[in-house]
Amino acid sequence: MHSVKKPLTILLGVLIVTIAATLFAYQAIPTHDTNLTHFDTIIVLGTPANPDGTPSPEQRERTLEGVREFKAGIAPHLILTGGPAHNQFVEAHVMASLAIAQGVPAEAVIEEDQAQNTIQNIFYSQRIMATHQWTSAEVISSPSHLPRTALILEHYQLAWRTVPAPWPPEYRFWQRAAHFCVEAQYCLKLKVFGFPATPFLPQPASSILPTH
Repeated sequence: MHSVKKPLTILLGVLIVTIAATLFAYQAIPTHDTNLTHFDTIIVLGTPANPDGTPSPEQRERTLEGVREFKAGIAPHLILTGGPAHNQFVEAHVMASLAIAQGVPAEAVIEEDQAQNTIQNIFYSQRIMATHQWTSAEVISSPSHLPRTALILEHYQLAWRTVPAPWPPEYRFWQRAAHFCVEAQYCLKLKVFGFPATPFLPQPASSILPTH
């Protein structure tokens, strides 16, 4: 009996340590790299629309948080980002329509409609920023998604901070917990092994040496 309990105890200990390390690494990811309180633009990260083209719960909450930040004067522009990544509806357009319906002037809204994932969300949004000579952004997404977003933002020479949108009220506790567990595991893998090679992700901004 004791010979069975010992391996189980070891296994449980390893599991607890692994979970603790995963959560620590996840929580330790920075939420900003600047103390700015006003930015050139707000970037709202995309997520798929409903099958009928209406905003999905997370899409809705991300957009509404972007609208609140815009109306609070955090930035004079709003970039909604995301292409038709998971269905035929362009995420940016669905979110932009909602933002305008909530009172954001159409001329302040920019749709980035190419991105197929989070890395591309930042890549294409940064391209838009570069054309306008913007160098700072507040980035909005669902709470569990922001640590991975921050790991991506660290590759860019931007002043940024992340702001979580509220969870949709229709999400139950287990749904929120599941999102956090998946993202925490993903972020730990990225911290250990790094991002796969992609033309959409430059080297980290912190590794770029200044030239004189």
